[in-house]
Amino acid sequence: MRIAIRYYTKSGNTEKLANAISEVIGVEAKRVSEPLTDDVDILFLGSSVYAAGVSSDVKKFIKEINVNVGQVVNFSSAALIESTYSQVKKLVEAKKLVMSSEEFHCRGSFHMLHRNKPDESDLENIKLFAKKIINE
Repeated sequence: MRIAIRYYTKSGNTEKLANAISEVIGVEAKRVSEPLTDDVDILFLGSSVYAAGVSSDVKKFIKEINVNVGQVVNFSSAALIESTYSQVKKLVEAKKLVMSSEEFHCRGSFHMLHRNKPDESDLENIKLFAKKIINE
């Protein structure tokens, strides 16, 4: 199975999640500034929310995908909203790609909110999530 991990982060929260996925499935996590160069069966795509929206870097990454992607699996962190899923799904489907109905989301720390998040429990949970996705 061909798997890729791409993520966008400002504060490091989503990067922690991407690295946890990387650790458990053995695929290097890379920033969205690094385009996909090969077809993949699963693309784990990590994002977060800044000013109530997904970063323009994530939008650009999705828009510029020019390889075959079996499915996109969303993972995210945010201090205030519950998920980036619906925003990312619109972008993915506009590109005529398949968005998995499965996603992982947890709180991310932002200033005084949700200090130390994602925490060890969140990192263990995303590892379990990634294993589940690749074993389906």
